[in-house]
Amino acid sequence: MKERLPEQFPDWDLLASWVAVVEAGSISDAANRLAISQAGVSHRIKVLETLLDTTLLDRATRPARPTSAGQRLFEHATVLLQGASQMVESVRSVTRAKRVVVRLGCVDSFAATMGPIVIRALAGTSHQIRLWSGIGPVLEAQLEARQVDIAVTTSGQTGAQGIIRQRLFSEPYLVVLPRNFEIDRYGTLTDLSTHLQLIRYSARSVIGQHVDGYLAANAESIERTYELDATDPLLSLVAAGLGFALTTPMCLWQSRQYLNDIRVVPLTSFSRHGRPYQTLSRSFYLAFRENELGRLPVDIYDMLRLAFERQVGRDIAAALSLAPEDVYTMDGA
Repeated sequence: MKERLPEQFPDWDLLASWVAVVEAGSISDAANRLAISQAGVSHRIKVLETLLDTTLLDRATRPARPTSAGQRLFEHATVLLQGASQMVESVRSVTRAKRVVVRLGCVDSFAATMGPIVIRALAGTSHQIRLWSGIGPVLEAQLEARQVDIAVTTSGQTGAQGIIRQRLFSEPYLVVLPRNFEIDRYGTLTDLSTHLQLIRYSARSVIGQHVDGYLAANAESIERTYELDATDPLLSLVAAGLGFALTTPMCLWQSRQYLNDIRVVPLTSFSRHGRPYQTLSRSFYLAFRENELGRLPVDIYDMLRLAFERQVGRDIAAALSLAPEDVYTMDGA
């Protein structure tokens, strides 16, 4: 038979007051220790006696002494209060001390490009590092469910309460063509699709949604043929001369084994009625829960921005034969 629990437990202040009375030897000395009035201490003891339905203090003696029940409560309360103090310190130490496990989720292109840099940077501060990759919506759900501690995604949506997002940098979308494909002039993307099929990212991916929205905004009517979830197979088709695609510098760097067989063209090279197309870009964000990880998110944020601006971004620009400003923009937080 399941044991029935009391309807109400004494709170910590009541127990702390009782421990102070027993240790100090009198209500007046306990009041000085607790920095409250003697009447306040007496009231707390009476509340305790009412809750526990017993007499804790033998008031017939001078000074009053704990009864047997009072002594038993003192022993239990001392253990409970010590345990509570240890619990609070243990929880706080998670933030102050090295984290045993850091669970970092990143969108695929970011994980493949920046993953080694993150691992090296965190290796000296954490015992275990778990770097997970995936598509943005899945990472967002994992962050909200506390399955990852920090996430790098391309979503600027505020999302769940208490989650902070800091913008890292932005990158433009580029048109990717087979290396040997030649065209006299660039008109619309629909014109280009009469020579090469558009190879799309799946509409269930964030990139696919960005591209579909951009095409619709520019009144592009392009037949849906090939749709792929990942950059590697998409660029393999472009490299084989089977079509063109819209993707980003980070994705191109992730699948850089195809760079010798493709070339990239800015969206502004295309025009409708003599007016160049507007650019399309995506931003990366560092997302984490407020006040839970100490300085770790700040350190990772600074490290990622510095590493990308000084190394990765310039490497990507050189590989694509573009200027750094055509490959990324370092946004503010």
